[in-house]
Amino acid sequence: MLAIGDTAPAFTLPDQSGAALDAKSLKGQRYLVYFYPKDSTPGCTMQACGLQSDLAQFNGLGIRVLGVSMDSVASHKKFADKYGLRFSLLADTERKLIEAYGVWVEKSMYGKRYMGISRSSFLVGANGKIEQVWEKANTKTHAQDVLAFVNGGAAAPAAKKAPVTKAAAKPAPAKKAVVKKAPAKKAATKKAPAKKTAAKKTAKKK
Repeated sequence: MLAIGDTAPAFTLPDQSGAALDAKSLKGQRYLVYFYPKDSTPGCTMQACGLQSDLAQFNGLGIRVLGVSMDSVASHKKFADKYGLRFSLLADTERKLIEAYGVWVEKSMYGKRYMGISRSSFLVGANGKIEQVWEKANTKTHAQDVLAFVNGGAAAPAAKKAPVTKAAAKPAPAKKAVVKKAPAKKAATKKAPAKKTAAKKTAKKK
């Protein structure tokens, strides 16, 4: 697998519209090339939709997003249309770019070994060198992880967890309110004098 500082491989691949994208057209521009196993599968869909949700931020930072898998142009088009993906999905049906980046690896599932695409991403700088690598990218937080790196901050998901714990501790005061019912019992005992009065009235009648 390529590492930080390596030169990004050249390529010419068709996107979901069938138009060929040449790496030369990206010269002087930063871009994120992310490799994923298959269109329309749960994890790949979650990852793609996350990138689409934050696409405006990537565009604002001058970073182009490119998805790559072995799926066909037709499959990519169906996938993009279904989920409203507005970034390029490149069809690397011959695995040329996949192997050039070193993400065609041996995998294991249910005890069986097989070859497949490693869900990995590479941020390529304007100089054509790889700036950062995300091996085994998190499908839920990948877009935020990349943006956090680009902006030089901590991952957004981790920062959001702290407030949730504090909010959970707030039910404690409710228990103190229950203790306040005790005075109500004392008030109930004041009815005793009423019985004495009733007894006096009976005595007078006799």
